[in-house]
Amino acid sequence: MSGRANFGVSFTIISILSGCMTLYGYGMNTGGPAVIMWGWLFVGVMTLFVGLAMAEVCSSYPTSAGLYFWAHQMAPERSRAAWAWFTGWFNTLGQIAVTAGIDFGAATFLNALLDLQFGFEATPEHTIILFGCILALHGALNTFGVRIVAFLNEVSIWWHVLGVVVICGALAIVPDHHRSTGFVLGEFVNNTGFSSSIYVVAIGLLMAQYTFTGYDASAHMTEETIDAATAGPKGIVRSILVSLVAGFVLLFGFTYAIQSYSGALDSDTGVPPAQILMDALGTTASKWMLLVIIVAQLFCGMASVTANSRMIYAFSRDGALPFSRTWHKLNPTTRTPTNAVWLATLGAFALGLPYLWNNTAYAAVTSIATIGLYIAYVIPTFLRLRQGDRFERGPWHLGSWSTIVGTIAIAWVMVITVLFMLPQSSPITRDTFNYAPIAVGVVVAFCGTWWLASARKWFLKPDRPRDDSGASVPERHGAQR
Repeated sequence: MSGRANFGVSFTIISILSGCMTLYGYGMNTGGPAVIMWGWLFVGVMTLFVGLAMAEVCSSYPTSAGLYFWAHQMAPERSRAAWAWFTGWFNTLGQIAVTAGIDFGAATFLNALLDLQFGFEATPEHTIILFGCILALHGALNTFGVRIVAFLNEVSIWWHVLGVVVICGALAIVPDHHRSTGFVLGEFVNNTGFSSSIYVVAIGLLMAQYTFTGYDASAHMTEETIDAATAGPKGIVRSILVSLVAGFVLLFGFTYAIQSYSGALDSDTGVPPAQILMDALGTTASKWMLLVIIVAQLFCGMASVTANSRMIYAFSRDGALPFSRTWHKLNPTTRTPTNAVWLATLGAFALGLPYLWNNTAYAAVTSIATIGLYIAYVIPTFLRLRQGDRFERGPWHLGSWSTIVGTIAIAWVMVITVLFMLPQSSPITRDTFNYAPIAVGVVVAFCGTWWLASARKWFLKPDRPRDDSGASVPERHGAQR
């Protein structure tokens, strides 16, 4: 991969046409335009601190294992394996959840388009069927090797940029009526059932924070990237900066063009942005704009499966997942981790299934993705700060700003980890329950129990390599290379 292709993976997974659009309805209910717009800018800046801290570490350790390998290298010697173990598990959980969130969002938009064009009603059952088909498509694409994926990621960069220009241009020119700037930047809406405006603003940040996920993909793809120690960090930072600017333009364009706020929220398609496009542009033009968004989301999901499979491959290379021998096998023809690709897609499908009986399942999946990924993002930053001057910098680093940037990043992740486990609507029922704490708790309990019972005796210990069955194996594991 070139440096541009590496950037393309992260930019594609952040995908403002995926995250911003699929959670736009959530934002309309949870704070409205004021939180959507100002929350985007605030979260984007805070995310930049996290990304800068990550990029510095990536420059020192460019490897597909990424975050958990960084943790292993920087942690105190006696607890290295433990830090790596839990970092890897949080990263794995977050990546599977973000794949679920991306492709589930694509399924909802595709269902809306099919409803408009063919009368394929937007129901939970239909959405789940489309969700499974999209995951299968991305699994199939990722079996053909990294070159086709790299090419599509480069196409995706221009598709996202030009897509935002075309959509925002149409929304600015075509409608006869637009909202005022005061409405776009100042209107507060609370349809959550909670009385506290501060609480609503806090949980409303999920829309922006979920969108700003997945940029660790640049780190996971470094083993396939030219000049990895520089290209990987640049890919992380550039993807955040470009998404911050382009996302603000996109959100402003949509909010500016809202014709009927209540009508968008009550749309028969179940997708408020689709209704905004129809009201502003008419049915025919809105279908084309929806198609632009859906293709961008498909690019995003494809790149997410790519990055996810590389993380699973690297982690299982160290025996850290059940049936690791299966997941770290390479396809003899394509030399890509095909088995890991399909584990990523099946895990994502399982996370999306609760939508059949839970109305807030999508918000819960996005919460799981955000929590899992950001905990994994910030653990290496914490360990890097503990090292101080002992940290061996790579060619790309922050100089004297490392401590300030890292401290802000850690504080921000601590805040959002709590925020996105909180209830997102009231009253709390089976249909509205945020199951993110349960999903995160189950994973923590599982990997914690496995660590205490077995893994602490062999994980990342070169003298005692073990496979998933507990038997000794002769190969050298990935993090020892």
